[in-house]
Amino acid sequence: MKRKEKPSRETLDQWHDDPSNWRYGIFYYNKNDTRIFSPKRFHFFGWTINFANPYTYLLFLGIIAITFLFAQLLTFKVFLISFSLP
Repeated sequence: MKRKEKPSRETLDQWHDDPSNWRYGIFYYNKNDTRIFSPKRFHFFGWTINFANPYTYLLFLGIIAITFLFAQLLTFKVFLISFSLP
């Protein structure tokens, strides 16, 4: 399958049901699947991420960076407030 083609619903279901695409039974890892988010192994539990997609790691780094920057901003703001009070 070429990278540009969108897989059919049947192909997506086959990938999802294939036990070799699930690491330790909970981590979805399929290099052929270009989606970042995929349904969890048991659909009623929500969504998971495809760890074979490189954009997944960029997403994680972005979330960590935003969290770190937000924490730094709050810390700096508390620092300024505590020293500005008489």
